[in-house]
Amino acid sequence: METRARSKRLRGVVGICILLALTGIVYLGYFCPDNVCALTNRYVKETTKLSDGFGQGTGPASTSISGELHKNVLLPIHPSFKLQSIQGSLGYDDIFNNDTFQFDINAHDVMVFLHIQKTGGTLFGKHLVRDLDLQRPCSCQRRKKRCFCFRPNRDENWLFSRYSTGWKCGLHADWTELTNCVDSELNKIEGDDNKRRYFYITIIRDPVARYLSEYRHVQRGATWRNARHWCGGTMANIPQCYSGPNWQGVSLEEFMACPTNLANNRQTRMLADLSVIGCYNSSLSSIERDSLMLESAQRNLQSMPLIMLTEYQKVGQYSFEETFGMRFAVSFEQHNATLSAATMATLTPEQLDEVRRLNKLDLQLYEFAKELVFQRFRRLRARDPYFVQRFQHLGELPSRQSATEFNWDSVIEDTTDND
Repeated sequence: METRARSKRLRGVVGICILLALTGIVYLGYFCPDNVCALTNRYVKETTKLSDGFGQGTGPASTSISGELHKNVLLPIHPSFKLQSIQGSLGYDDIFNNDTFQFDINAHDVMVFLHIQKTGGTLFGKHLVRDLDLQRPCSCQRRKKRCFCFRPNRDENWLFSRYSTGWKCGLHADWTELTNCVDSELNKIEGDDNKRRYFYITIIRDPVARYLSEYRHVQRGATWRNARHWCGGTMANIPQCYSGPNWQGVSLEEFMACPTNLANNRQTRMLADLSVIGCYNSSLSSIERDSLMLESAQRNLQSMPLIMLTEYQKVGQYSFEETFGMRFAVSFEQHNATLSAATMATLTPEQLDEVRRLNKLDLQLYEFAKELVFQRFRRLRARDPYFVQRFQHLGELPSRQSATEFNWDSVIEDTTDND
């Protein structure tokens, strides 16, 4: 009897130990910090697997894009293009074909951020002016929502963006406006003696999510009415979709029905050289106009030294840091639970199809951009012997403790102002 009692007690102790062990494994697997537990290598492995997958392609369209990108040359030039060389602009090939390249903040290098609405650019813009580990950090004035981002050795701008220089080239200036404006605006501030090197960067977002986010923003009263839409030496006169001061309370059907709604294919239009299609008053057919605009946007994306995707924040952070040799003092966070996601869940299949139809160019551009981003990510990863450690510890700088919090879909300090 005594032996049987001891056996029962022993089984009970063993059972408790097993239960505690299982509980510990579950806890470590789900709650342990990234810099402690090996189980959290999942994100690194998943990202690596994802980037490898984009290189292989999953169908005819993917194969076509991948083949074009892996040629490591620009897309073929359409005969209608009247290409302009951007004075002093350096592209991706200029950087990665030069083993000694570095972004020289002490010389005359300037980073130009092309900020497309509702792509997470406000958050990234704040990261640029508040969270970079710099010898001379940007000096920010809270009331003016502006920062002075000067070089370590003199009061000259190394960053051209909303929160540094302001909207010097117009509210949410596009590629056409920026490339014809940035140099002259900096000359007004600093003189024209400097031969600057320009590095254009941008963020691309899933077109359906971006479109719905813009719809919700406009529904709350945003207008961006101060945007200039400068092209060909004049400002475009684009008919408004509403008669009052704003379009507050607009339904999705009304939003989609306006033929001059600039939310449609916004990313393609803002990244294209609009002079090749006659700006906003083109005599081209819609088919030819769309083809030229998409091709131009793809070429411009391909020439940019850095493209980020809203949906892949850590890939973007790593790519930025490795490309420009700068480090952020915070780790970029992925916020997928946005208002646009909530809106998408309420759409009927017909509404979703219409959103996709209205943004068919952006959908093609996004797939192109995704291939491009992950091709470059693989290239950076391959030459980094400490990739896993670097990727796991992005934003961990012992000398800095700052952090920027911002909701992508929030109306707070959003881009309805023109300061």
